[in-house]
Order: sequence, then C-alpha cells, then structure tokens
Amino acid sequence: MAKFVIAGRADCPYYAKTELLADYLQKNLPDFRIHKITQRPEVWEDWLKDVCEKNKWSHKNSPIIWRELLDRGGKGLLLGGYNEFLEHAQLYYDVTSSMTTELMMVIAQENLGAHIQKEQEEEGLKTCINPLQVWITSASAPACYNLIPILTSGEVFGMHTEISITLFDNKQAEEYLKSLVMETQDLASPVLRSVSICTKVEEAFCQAHVIVVLDDSTDKEVFTLEDCLRSRVPLCRLYGYLIEKNAHESVRVIVGGKTFVNLKTVLLMRYAPRIAHNIIAVALGVEGEAKAILARKLKTTPSYIKDVIIWGNISGNNYVDLRKTRVYRYESAIWGPLHYSRPLLNLIFDSEWIKREFVATLKNLTATGRQFGGILAAHSIATTLKYWYHGSPPGEIVSLGILSEGQFGIPKGIVFSMPVKFENGTWVVLTDLKDTEISEQIMTRMTSDLIQEKLVALGDKIHFQPYQSEHKDL
Repeated sequence: MAKFVIAGRADCPYYAKTELLADYLQKNLPDFRIHKITQRPEVWEDWLKDVCEKNKWSHKNSPIIWRELLDRGGKGLLLGGYNEFLEHAQLYYDVTSSMTTELMMVIAQENLGAHIQKEQEEEGLKTCINPLQVWITSASAPACYNLIPILTSGEVFGMHTEISITLFDNKQAEEYLKSLVMETQDLASPVLRSVSICTKVEEAFCQAHVIVVLDDSTDKEVFTLEDCLRSRVPLCRLYGYLIEKNAHESVRVIVGGKTFVNLKTVLLMRYAPRIAHNIIAVALGVEGEAKAILARKLKTTPSYIKDVIIWGNISGNNYVDLRKTRVYRYESAIWGPLHYSRPLLNLIFDSEWIKREFVATLKNLTATGRQFGGILAAHSIATTLKYWYHGSPPGEIVSLGILSEGQFGIPKGIVFSMPVKFENGTWVVLTDLKDTEISEQIMTRMTSDLIQEKLVALGDKIHFQPYQSEHKDL
C-alpha cells in the first residue's frame, strides 16, 4: 500500500492542485492512500523548517509531499513538491492534472477558509473539554455575589465558552462560600461547568486562566497610612508566587475594588514578573460614577455619555478628562440620528460646576477605602473582562490601569489609568489622541502619590507625604 502525506500552505494554489490529483488517485486506486496537512500562511515556513530539520530533508516551497514507508518503518521518503508529485502520478499511474490556474486560485482560497474554520471548531471543542478556569479572590466580598450571575450569563466570555469558577477566601468564610456555591448552582447556567471553593492557600490559582482580585477584608486594625500601605505587600507577594507557580501560563489577572488598586496591581506585577504583561487594574467604576453625575446634570441617561477618560490613581488622586467626552441622543434644539453626538463641554455651560461641584462629588465617591457598591464593582470588572476577550466598541475610549512605559510623559514603573482600546485579546494605548496634553502640575499631582505609595509599601520610604498643590483647582 502506498500512503502519501501532502502538506502545504492553506492558501497555496499548487497545494490545491496536488490535493485534487491525490483525491482522484485515492478514489480510483485501491492501494493508494493520502493524508493531508495544511498550515496557516504565517506559520508555514516555521512548520516546514521544523519538519525538514527533523527528517534531514531539504525543501523550500509549498507543497511538500513524502511517502510513508508503512511496510518498512522508519522515516518517510521525500518525494518533493508539486512537480515531482505530478511526474510520479504520470509515470506510475498514467494520470495527470489539467486544472486551470484560475480554478487553482479559487480552491486555494476555499482551502484557507476551511482551514480557519477547522481551527476554530477545534478550539471550541477544547474549550468544551477543558472549561475556562476562573478564580475569584476574597470571594466573600459583596462584589463577588454580584459578579457571579454576570460571568455565568455568557455575556463576558461568550455562550460557547464553558467556565469553572473557584471561590477563594480564608477558612472563616467557608460556610458563606458553601451557601454561595449552592446559589450559583441554582442558576442552572448553560455555560457553568462547575463551581467550587478553595480555602487552602497552597492550592490557590491551580490552572487558572482568569483571576479576579477583589478587595481583601481587613481583620487587623491599622493605625497609620504607612502601615496600611505596607500591609498590602505580604498578600501581593503571596499571590504573585502562587500565580507564577500554579496558574496557567496565559493567565489574565484583573484587579478591582477601591483600596489602593494601582498599588496592588504594581505589586502583583513585581511578584509575578512572568505574567506582568497580563495584569490590569479596573478603572471603569470611576468612569461609571463620573458618567452618572454628568447624566444627572444633563438630565439624560449615563449610557449616552461616551469617552470619559480617567487618568492616574483609580482609588486616589486622579483627573477626569472631559475634553473627548461626547453625548448621544441628547434632547435639545439640535437633533440627529443615533450615531450623532455632541461634545459634552458644549452642553454644560456652567464651567464652575465642572471645576468644583463635579470634581468634589466624584472625589468623595472615589476616595481610597470607600467601597464601590457591589453592583458597580461587579459590572466594571465584567465589562473590562468582556472587552479584554472580545474587544471594546469600535471608536470608543476605555480607561484602564496599566504599567506605564513612559506614554504621555507618565513616569515609568507605576500603574496608571490611561485611555486605551481593546482588540485582538489585548489593549492598545491611545497615544495618538489629539488635545489630551496634561499640564505639569496635574501630572505631578497624580504621579506623586503613586510613586510614594510604592516606595512606602516596599520600605524605601518611611513616611507618606500627600501632594500639596499651590493651585486650588489642582
């Protein structure tokens, strides 16, 4: 029996012609068998190089054809490419191909589409066999109770992705977690494979694909700000070690809450350097509160307000930038279709209200240590995760806490909220936005506390000195 392996670039017209000829031979010759292998164009060269190195062959182009020596064992016998296979078929079987170039091109594109579809189906099958492992820390926090129904609705990861949720907390919370497991099971969600609890530290984050870090409950009394900052280090060091040791290599970590969010994120990056690029801080909670205040002022719906940018410290000194903010479906003398919008600053004529009352109200709501409501915290985390996996709305600006690499003049090495967009499973910082320059005074105000928080937490500075501006409005 003759068994030939035909491998090629999925969009290669010569592979298409070889495949059609091989199909004909297999159909009409009882002892002729073929095995087909296709690869995406972008990985073909690397794949071919690996195959040739393994078998000590020399071949450069697509397709490559070899014969499996079933009766003798050992490595395959290289036949060559399209021309060699055509000559072989004509010499041994008196069969040739008369396919036109135009038809070759059409079939090549069909092959590429079929290959991509097959990959997607295989990926979906893997997900069904191995569900997405989602871990939630401090699972006794109110945000977790509100987050679970959203995660199990299919809106975040998609209706075709099954998930397993593990609720992680201390031993004292075990009874509450058991009742939470029962409530979650009662949802009978089609995407929920399982829900379990973990109270053993050494088992935390085992094979985790997604880790949601919520505010940890504070049992110990802390007397000073400096002690509070330093108290974040041991837990972040422990989490970082466990994530590096137990989690999946592609794990995504999202830090939510209201207590030193930027600091906790940068500490996790420090103690889990292998996956530091996949650790982010949620800023959509602050963004949501800002939109709600503005909507009440304009007597409109918060969802109609887009592109509010949160700069800086998510749970502390930040700057709410309204220069790009637009309002949709606003009832006024000027009206337009659904996609029509107007600059927010052109609709709020009371500039003093923006400078004073709006800033003061938002500052009070977002003060460090003041908890978000469980609904807002859960929605902000879930929405950020959804964008991370499926992309943010086209053309829309999203605020996100990430490690600064010097964009916008922000000092490197601190986690800073800045404008981004999500696409292709990651985020892109919108450094090309126009008219978003930040004054030196505002930038100093925002970065000073973040730098000091990090220094005090790590023991490089003894006392924390809040930034004092000479300008009242800063």
